[in-house]
Amino acid sequence: MNETRTDRLSQTDFAALGEGHLAYLRRMSSDDIRARFPGAQAIRPGLKLWALFGADGTPLAVSDDRGSILASASENELMTVSLH
Repeated sequence: MNETRTDRLSQTDFAALGEGHLAYLRRMSSDDIRARFPGAQAIRPGLKLWALFGADGTPLAVSDDRGSILASASENELMTVSLH
């Protein structure tokens, strides 16, 4: 049987998957963080930091301590995944 699938997610719907439930954790340079987090311009260049992003890529938190980022996610009832 040859069926055509028409129930594909739009880019907007795909980006919203996990919204409010999932977040991703990523190790980044402070230079990259300054580019992604509008409020982080005062962060010193050349640092390695941890960043937490919502499932849709929205920046949520930055820290030099991975544990505090995970605690922040947990406090907000977000399941985290790590990106390398």
